[in-house]
Amino acid sequence: NTEKQDHGLENVLDFQILRDSHRALYRKEKMTLSYPINNINRSVGAIVSNEISKIYGHLGLPEDTLNVNFTGSAGQSLGAFSAHGLTFTVEGNTNDYLGKGLSGAKLIIKKPANATFVAENNIIVGNVCLFGAIEGQAYINGIAGERFAVRNSGAIAVVEGVGDHGCEYMTGGKVVVLGNTGRNFAAGMSGGIAYVYDPEHKFKNGLCNTETIEFETVEGADADDLRNLIERHVLYTNSTRGTALLNDWAGSLDNFVKVMPTEYKKALKRLETEEQMVEELTA
Repeated sequence: NTEKQDHGLENVLDFQILRDSHRALYRKEKMTLSYPINNINRSVGAIVSNEISKIYGHLGLPEDTLNVNFTGSAGQSLGAFSAHGLTFTVEGNTNDYLGKGLSGAKLIIKKPANATFVAENNIIVGNVCLFGAIEGQAYINGIAGERFAVRNSGAIAVVEGVGDHGCEYMTGGKVVVLGNTGRNFAAGMSGGIAYVYDPEHKFKNGLCNTETIEFETVEGADADDLRNLIERHVLYTNSTRGTALLNDWAGSLDNFVKVMPTEYKKALKRLETEEQMVEELTA
């Protein structure tokens, strides 16, 4: 006799969200839903995103179609594989693997409004966040654990500090760190860009793995891009660190370093040359 396994799926929070979000999912009507969350709620967003992708493919829904607000402490893999059109906001904290395989959704993690701790000095999300993310955004009002954005290939993230091995094997996307990093940042990083706030020059002088990257000053279009990302971070999370950096932007900018993978830089230059050649030939 084969015994049927019980995975306990009938109690999964995603099915409740599916029941409540019918108008957003099937009629593209903007909706906002709110739920308490705790650490038994794992991979929240994955089943909802499967439903979105079955109907709309990778294109998903328009941005901010389904806004889901959570309060509490989320379990592992919140926002895993989450699709375009979903915006998840957590007032509280999350576990490991936040945004694993993120596929277009927006994740906002912020400290509770009535909390008295200093956000930029406290860990708010776990390890291995944004592992293998391909698209989407994450705004994290606090420090992330180890291996942040490992193998990220296209997501954009703003965070106020990370542990060891940040951006390891990253191949695309953008990561902004508004505070300290651990050791071995950018090991094997071959694509994408990171901006790191480094007023004490600890990052450049020992915390970053420089085998595959080079440092650049942040200026011109990069400076505009960085400012825009920090402004969005403040808009979504009310970050005091982000606000302070924006209030003294000229001084802050001098303390940011751009981490640029060497091979990625060469590839962008080759692309630029090829585009110029095509333009000349078709002129």
